[in-house]
Amino acid sequence: MSRVLTVGVFDLVHFGHFELFRKCKALAGPGGELIVGVQDDEHVKKYKPHVKLVYPYEVRRSLVSDLRMVDRVIRHTDVDETVKSVDFDVFCVGGDQGHDGFRRALAWCEANGKEVVRIPRTKGISSTLLREDADALCRNLLSQFFDIDPDRIMDALRGGRQGEM
Repeated sequence: MSRVLTVGVFDLVHFGHFELFRKCKALAGPGGELIVGVQDDEHVKKYKPHVKLVYPYEVRRSLVSDLRMVDRVIRHTDVDETVKSVDFDVFCVGGDQGHDGFRRALAWCEANGKEVVRIPRTKGISSTLLREDADALCRNLLSQFFDIDPDRIMDALRGGRQGEM
């Protein structure tokens, strides 16, 4: 029985996230607790300024908290601060999470007797891939059915040159 912590943005919740949560819950064991840190909007913009969130923090938090395998959802800001403020035994991180904040968080875990488990990404699925696929589909449909440059429409939809269509 362990308390397992994992963190992320979880904007476009998908099968890869379900797999992460399932594996984390299994690590917690019977009677264990899965704690999920959902990163707030301010910190997502700080670390991923290029990402336009589909859902605000409260919606993302609600989506994750409604999953039966998740026992508790917390507001996640900076990963190296989050690990210091939560009582947990095991910190589960994705195989691709290696920026400076994660390195500091992992060092803190090691110095404080917390187990760290790397969970490999689910092949073929990610929020980035979903965004890219949706973008490509929109561009394809726009170019097939309208006599207008799809780039201009997509840019306007993203808040770029609004009103120039």
